[in-house]
This record gives sequence, structure tokens and C-alpha cells, in this order.
Amino acid sequence: MDLALLRTFVTVHRAGSFTRAAALLGLSQPAVTSQIRTLERQLGRPLFLRQARGVTPTTIGDELAHKAAPHLDALVEITEIGLDDESSLRTLHLAGPPEFTAERALPALTELTGEDGQGFALRASFGNAEETLEGLAAGHHDLAISTARPRGALLTASTLCDEEHVLVAAPDWAGHLGPEKTVGIRPTAKRALAFEDVPVIEVHESLPFVSRYWASVFDSRPAAPGTVVVPDLRAVLACAIAGAGLAVLPRYLCAAALERGDVVALHEPAVPPLRTYFLVVRTGTLAMPHVARAHEWLLRAAADWC
Repeated sequence: MDLALLRTFVTVHRAGSFTRAAALLGLSQPAVTSQIRTLERQLGRPLFLRQARGVTPTTIGDELAHKAAPHLDALVEITEIGLDDESSLRTLHLAGPPEFTAERALPALTELTGEDGQGFALRASFGNAEETLEGLAAGHHDLAISTARPRGALLTASTLCDEEHVLVAAPDWAGHLGPEKTVGIRPTAKRALAFEDVPVIEVHESLPFVSRYWASVFDSRPAAPGTVVVPDLRAVLACAIAGAGLAVLPRYLCAAALERGDVVALHEPAVPPLRTYFLVVRTGTLAMPHVARAHEWLLRAAADWC
């Protein structure tokens, strides 16, 4: 069986579209379509079901992808390293949300970089859950950290850890609310009214963190719109410390600021909201030693993050 046909097939399987696969391979869409048809004729079975938007693999297509993809990835890795360059390191491509990846994953993985015979070079990229999972499926990344569990059999997810979310603001805002508004009030919609006049700092206009917290703790929606919107939780924390308003942040990210008194927790619910992170790989790629080592290392490190 022609390896070029298999490479095209695996790319289509990961991309979910002839058009996206053609772009990834640097081929025309008719060329990709022709190669898939040739492979289907050789196997005597259809590999994809054509949909209005993209393609869906058949059972045979899924089975072939899961058998062939790890071996093709290994061959690509060999060509990237170079057979004659023993000093070259394998490269691990990691993707995930910027704050968690920078604060948690990268410091842990840097212990595995270097030329110790088992080390690897490290490359990281940031994105939201949809972007990182799409990039992983398309073969751009080896590991992805995601707040969404992927569906289907192409990607395999392991629970990494849960992060606790905290409602915080600079101490002056707690004084503005008054002790009668911040202590001992039941977590109901009435409780949320105590914060309706406080400006909101968020990462997006849709207020994803504040809205999730309000729904979970107060069973309501936030009344105030975003006053400061910045696309990075570390910038959100900096704005909160500066007194711009309230924010909902992962505890790991604001723990030091809470300890210093730069910000205070405005509310301590009995059951704090949690968000789960998943460590995701393409099915079968844990057979690659550097991917398996990084995967295991992160899972072990995460035991101390919860």
C-alpha cells in the first residue's frame, strides 16, 4: 500500500474535510479526492461518508486510521530528527490555554528538556479548547490541554486536574460592599445583588468566568457588563489588583495575591465552582516515547496542582 495514500488518508481523517486536508498537505482538493478514491478502490471499502460540510469516517476508516496514524507519525518524527544527527532532540509540540500552560504545564515540562538521552525540545502554542483540539487532530500538536473533553475515538483524553474559581477584588471594594454584604449571606440571587454595582473584569465580552460563577453559586446571571475586557487571565488579575473591579479567577493564579492581600475573596461558597482540564493526545501516539513521557510527567505533576 502506497504510504503517500495513507498519509493523505490520515490527514483527511484528522481534518474532517478534503479542503482542510488539501491545505495541510499543499495539494489541490481534486488530488486529495483522487488519492482517497484510489485507496478506497484498493481496499474495496468506503473510508469516508461525504457530508454537506466535510466528511465522516466509516467504521473501516476509523479502524484504518487508528492502526496507521501512529506509525506514520513515527516515520514523520524520524525524518524530522534526521537519521545521521544523533545530537538532535525530538520535539514535543504542546498546545493549551495561555495562563494554565504558562503557569503549570511549561514549568513542569522544562525539567524534561535537555540532552540526557531521554529529553526533548519543547514548542508551545496557546489557544482556546476548540483551536487546540483541532490543531491536535490535524497533527500540529502532540499534546493538548483542554477544558473540553473531545468526542469520538480519534482523540484520547485523560483528566488532568480541577481548578477552583474564586471571586476576587482589591480590598477597597470589599470595604465598599460592607461586611453586611460580604459575610454570611446565603448564595442566592439576592446575594448576587451585593455585587451589581461593582465593575467587572473579564477575558471576553460574553463574561465566561463571571457568568459561570454566577450560574453555579448564585443561580443567576451577572447584572453588570464587562468594564475591562482583556484576553488573558493574568492581565485580569493585574487589573483587579489595580482596583478596576471584581473578577473570577482560578485559585492557583491568584493564590499569591490573596496571601499578600493584594486582592481578597469577596465570597466563599460552600462548594466552589470548578473547571476540569483534560490532557489530550491523538489515539495511538502514546507509543511515541517522548509523547508518553511528557504525558505521564504532566499527570504526575497535576496531582500537586489540585
